[in-house]
Order: sequence, then C-alpha cells, then structure tokens
Amino acid sequence: MRITSLLVATGVLLSSAPAAAAGTAVRIHDIQGVARVSPLDGQRVTGVPGVVTGVRGHGSARGFWLQDPEPDGDPRTSEGLFVFTGEQTPAVAVGDAVAVDGKVAEYYPTASGETPETTPNQSVTELVEASWQVTGRGEVPAEVVGPETVPAEFAPLDGNIDKRELEPQHYALDYYESREGMLLRVDDARVVGPTDSYRALWITTKPEQNANSRGGATYTGYADPNAGRLKVESLADGPFPAADVGDGLRGSTEGPLDYSRFGGYVLAATRLGEHRPGDLRPESTRPQSKDELAIATYNVENLAAGNDQAKFDRLAQGVVEHLASPDVVALEEVQDNSGPTDDGVVAADETLRQFTDAIAAAGGPRYLWRQIDPQNNADGGQPGGNIRVAFLYNPARVSFVDRPGGDATTPVHPVERGNGVGLSASPGRIDPANEAWEDSRKPLVGEFLFRGRTVLVVANHFNSKGGDQPLHGRIQPPERVSELQRDQQAQAVRGFVDEARAIDDQARVVVLGDLNDYGFSPAVQRLTEGGALVPLADALPPLERYSYVYEGNSQQLDHILATPSLPADYDLVHINAEFADQASDHDPQIARFAVR
Repeated sequence: MRITSLLVATGVLLSSAPAAAAGTAVRIHDIQGVARVSPLDGQRVTGVPGVVTGVRGHGSARGFWLQDPEPDGDPRTSEGLFVFTGEQTPAVAVGDAVAVDGKVAEYYPTASGETPETTPNQSVTELVEASWQVTGRGEVPAEVVGPETVPAEFAPLDGNIDKRELEPQHYALDYYESREGMLLRVDDARVVGPTDSYRALWITTKPEQNANSRGGATYTGYADPNAGRLKVESLADGPFPAADVGDGLRGSTEGPLDYSRFGGYVLAATRLGEHRPGDLRPESTRPQSKDELAIATYNVENLAAGNDQAKFDRLAQGVVEHLASPDVVALEEVQDNSGPTDDGVVAADETLRQFTDAIAAAGGPRYLWRQIDPQNNADGGQPGGNIRVAFLYNPARVSFVDRPGGDATTPVHPVERGNGVGLSASPGRIDPANEAWEDSRKPLVGEFLFRGRTVLVVANHFNSKGGDQPLHGRIQPPERVSELQRDQQAQAVRGFVDEARAIDDQARVVVLGDLNDYGFSPAVQRLTEGGALVPLADALPPLERYSYVYEGNSQQLDHILATPSLPADYDLVHINAEFADQASDHDPQIARFAVR
C-alpha cells in the first residue's frame, strides 16, 4: 500500500488546480535525472509532454506510463515515467499524446515492518496528484534489449546506490534504472522462471549466460546473479501463458519497464510473444540395486493432513515413479495434523499416514516413519503448522534402530556401539537448546541398518533466507543477515559429525535436506571443510547444480553430503521447480550408497 496521501485525477486537464499552475515546465528526462532519486523530488511540475505507452487499470496502483518522443541523448536519463492514479483507472489509451501536471515523488515499495527510509528496495520515480490533457496521438519506438544490451556486471558495490550517478554502460541495475518507465522490447525470449500464481514469469535477455542443460540460468556465485534475468507481467486481462523453464516467447514481448519489490525490474507487457512450449519433461532416476542403499531428500512444501488428495498423490508419484522408491526418504516441511490452524496440535501422524497411504496406492512400498513432534510454534514456518523433518523408510530393505530417549528438547549424541558408532537415542535431535535453532527446525538423526551396516542419517531444514536484502535492491552488495544463523546451524551439525568420526573414523554419516543455502555459501562450506563431508552435487557440472528456481535463478538449496566412507552415485531429479504446475517448489534428490 502506498504511504502517500494523494489527490487523484482520472480524466482530462483540471485547469483550476492552483498547485499545478504554479509548477515548473520540464520534460521527463529532467524529472528522472542521472541518478535513481529525482532531482525534482517533491516539486510540482506542469505540462510534462509524452506519449502513453501502457495503462494499468487494475489493483490499487493504477496509472499509466508516458514517454517523451524527443529524448535528450543522455544514456543516463530515462525518457519514461509512471503517472499514479490510485484506485481510479485513468481515461487514457496507449498512443495518446498528453501533457501532465503533478507532483514528483519517489515511491518505495515496502514489505511488512519497513518504511521508505528503511526498505532495501529501490524507488519508482512517478507523478502523483496528477492531472492531464490529451493533446493528440503519437508514438515512440520500443528499445530492443538483446544479449549485448545489458551489462554482465550486476551492480556497483557502493552501499546505498540511491543517489549515485548511473553508469548504464557498466552495470545491469544502472541500465534498467536508466530505462525506468520506458518502452522496452525483447524478441524470441527464453523462459528461465516458470509462471507463478500471480501471472508472472521470468525471461533472460542473455540466453548464453550460465545456461544449464534444461533451459534455466544457474546462480553460480554471489558475484554473478545473472544480469539478463527480467520479470514479465501482463497489463492485459486476457490469458497468460503457463510457461515452464526452457519455453519460449516467440516474437516480441514489449511494454514499459516497472519496478516491484517482488523481483525488481519487471516488463509490464502490453504485448506478449507467442508461447512456444519446450520439450522439458520431469526426470526419473534409476532404481537402486540390491546392494545399494538409496537415500533421498524431498521438501514437500507445507504438507498437512487435509490438503487436497491430489497433492498427496502427486508427491507420492514423485517418490514412486521419479525417485524409484528410495529405501529412506528425508522429508522437510511436514506439518502437524491440523496444518496452519494454530490450535496447539503438534502431532503429524495423520499427515504421514495420508502420505504413506498415497505412496502405497501409487505402487510404492508400505513405508514406515520416524519423527519427533516439536514444541508448539517453536520451529518456524507457517504459524500453527509446526513443520518438521521426518524419515520414511522401507522396512523390506532397511531397518530403523529404535533407541529410547529422543524428544523435542533432549540432545542426541554419537556413542560407541561395538566396534562402531551409534546413537544415544534414535530418533534424536541435534542440540535442540542451541540458540542456532531458535524459531527453526531442529535436525533429526536416525540410526539405520542396511545389510548389517550402521548408517547415521541427519535430516535438516535450516532457517530460511527471510530478512535478507534482495539482489535488485538499492543496497549493494545486499546484506545476507540470515546467513549467520545457518552458519551456526552448520556448526552444530558439523560438531555432531566430528563426534561420530572421533569415535569411528570410518563412520557412515549422511547429512541431507533443505539447507536453504548454496554450495558456495559459508554454511555449506563449514559442513564440508577439511573433507569431513563430501558434497555429492560436486559430481555434477556447476551449471547443473540446482534444486529450486527463484526470480529466474536456478539455485542449489537442497543437498546430500556424506562422509568419505560412503561412496555414492548421486542424482538431482528435476520434477517440480522448473514447472508452472508443481507439487512442491523444490526438486528432490537421491544418492545410492555402496555400504561396505
């Protein structure tokens, strides 16, 4: 919601407005200036000429874009501008030539708890309290954005870049800002982020940039956020394509360039290219051999008893058909029996029963489960949902060693068992009182037997990236405040692994789950440093390491790590994240271990 009191005009010139009459006659490039914040911020202007290039006639942020057909030739100054009319649809049409009076304002889109002063988001320069006159008809050409148009370097790393002079030839964010509100066109674009529930998708203007084999753009490091990514929404009320990663928009996708806190710069399309589906298909892994222990991880996205049976069935299909019925499955985001209803319920037996029933109905094994109920509302996620990690296992292939003593608050430890290592309690939770797990899921450890060999499995769901500053924001580089907690969580898990290896240097330990961080992140590096755990995804080429797609970046949030004593065959199975129709927002992955 906009934090400004506005006088809204929705039609033709209001010639009696005294404030407008006292304003200054300027052009759009004078208002936009050479930085993100207008040099005329807060001032009234009159007779600003331009041609209407797009109209937003829905929602609470209605208005229109206009563009000056006579640019000043300075690449730093945008020739486009948004005129905000609130909840009233403006009586203009694309192609109208207009002269606009109004007040220059910088609108900062804010999230809950933020103010324009504290938000990390960039602003949109616009006219408010506006009135206008239609003076005729006109047109402006769209600027074509191609592979060489947007710089590969993403942003100047100067802290708050609000008032920094733009360098559109050097930085992608500066290029987009210097075209804010202008009519842009991308031809024959490839989709790198699937259509979401808000009628938006992501394309790339740089089709070769970090392109993976399935058509996405892989996020390979903090210094390379894929500058070619661009969000696309539609200004029309008509159908919007249900596009998957790798699909194409044939022809021209065109519209004024807007900015939103949900993804940054967005092409508000007045024309969408023709949707051309690609050949992307969900993947399937091979079955494990009788001598291989197959362990998978799958974030099932807030699964709760009472969800539509279709969700359970599709997730079950993923386990049976695409993961080939692993011996052990570590699940993340299993909710309690009442889901997000905040009623004190913490048990999840009904949720897990409904899921295992669906797996059996899909032709899979009759899985059993192990988990520990959390304390109410202590583990983050949706309030009342009490998400947790859990194990499913196939008793025909693997045994779970039950040892008493594990509960929500008692820490589990590796202990000497015969000539090897076992658990003090199974299942158990790692250091649950550690402040690293505040408002976050606690790791669940289980002791399994496969062909007479003990394997310790640690299921994880580290804290989310909530609170991190966006890639597209005005603070560069963005602060990743959530990293600290994940690093502390990784330290606790690493401590458990080191304890096990101190007892038996050949201990078989698998650490897996939704770590909510990248392979190059401090948290994952802490887990793997010194070779204590091997990141199995490193067997893949860097561009193929991803399990999640966010803002057009294919990125690696889910992991399987194992001690060197467990040689493995690893597979990241893409069945969800790249598709508009998805059972979960994460892809599962699996490792088949040669347990000796």
